[in-house]
Amino acid sequence: MDLLVASPRLDFVLGGARSGKTSVALARAETSGLKPVMVATAQAFDAEMEARIAAHRAERGPAWGVIEEPLDLAGVIARETRGERILVVDCLTVWLSNLLFAERDADREIDGLVATAVAAAAGPVVFVSNEVGLGIVPENALARRFRDLQGRLNREVARIADRVTLVVAGLEVAVKAPIVPSR
Repeated sequence: MDLLVASPRLDFVLGGARSGKTSVALARAETSGLKPVMVATAQAFDAEMEARIAAHRAERGPAWGVIEEPLDLAGVIARETRGERILVVDCLTVWLSNLLFAERDADREIDGLVATAVAAAAGPVVFVSNEVGLGIVPENALARRFRDLQGRLNREVARIADRVTLVVAGLEVAVKAPIVPSR
């Protein structure tokens, strides 16, 4: 029996900082044949972050729609996914930081995001996230809590995703691929 790789509805791209994961996610969206929409979670609190956001905008170009949402990812997925468009959520790590700084219940928000992504996504979504669990144990309680929550978030998204890719030094390593039997 031949095996074919199916197009994923939920795609998860993770890797270290500056590993190339966003470039992989952008390429997937741009080659999907669907209208690409960036769901940006970052907030510009200083000039350096403003410059990073501007560079990301320039990298994407005018074909991209943009939704800026630092907190309500579940709501964006429920409202904005459609069969003719593909959302790229960049990134879950910044989203989690935003939740912690806003003193939101991160565990409840993670559960809500996962439930919404499975039940309400009416079109494809590519999630981007940092893999933070490969380094040293952080020295303070907040950083350890963040690392633990990020690990949980990554596990939950990987569990529901149809495809998971780890990006290392710009190279894609397939972790989970959607396989369907051919007829």
